[in-house]
Amino acid sequence: MIIDVSEALRYLGATKADGETMQAVEQAAAELEARLVPRYVYKISHAEQTENGVHLPEAGLLLPGKLAQNMLQACNRAVLLCCTLGAEFDRMLCMAQARDMAKAAILNACGSAYVEAGCEEAEKEIAARYPDMYLTDRFSPGYGDLPLSVQPDFLAAVDAGKRLGVVVTDTCLMLPAKSVTAIIGLSNTPQPARIRGCGYCALKGNCAYRERGTSCEI
Repeated sequence: MIIDVSEALRYLGATKADGETMQAVEQAAAELEARLVPRYVYKISHAEQTENGVHLPEAGLLLPGKLAQNMLQACNRAVLLCCTLGAEFDRMLCMAQARDMAKAAILNACGSAYVEAGCEEAEKEIAARYPDMYLTDRFSPGYGDLPLSVQPDFLAAVDAGKRLGVVVTDTCLMLPAKSVTAIIGLSNTPQPARIRGCGYCALKGNCAYRERGTSCEI
């Protein structure tokens, strides 16, 4: 897996990077790739539409709200995915913050791009396992009306604590910090992008991208 430098620049908010910034991002990306590899686990369950949300029986999980129902409306299976850079990234970032906050910001942006690369690698693996099925876009707890409160049960369903060392705090934040959970639907028919944009995001009122006049949307 490699870090998409342009993706890291987007996380950094540097859409038009100068040569010095580009070099710093490339160096940070190379350091991360040399020291870490994103790790992921996933669980596949049947998906059952109910009036309260989408029930994933094999995972013992209910995804409440309209977002999950809309995203999985044509899907008979769903994938619960967790990807992380692990505790080593947190240690690297902490050391960088103590020495140079600008370099730490670049490292953090590269970390975000790297965990995204891990999710994309997982998607490729899932697609290869189910070559006759179509994947939906990924969506995560905290997006739209899918609450962060599902995180503990989500992580338990994929055994993320034992398999990845990923745990959740009382405020539903994950540790290590550079960890991602996501749901992917599997359908027998091609799946369009159903819901995107700031209007559906739980962070729309407190978003660093919007403060800069941009968005995280590709």
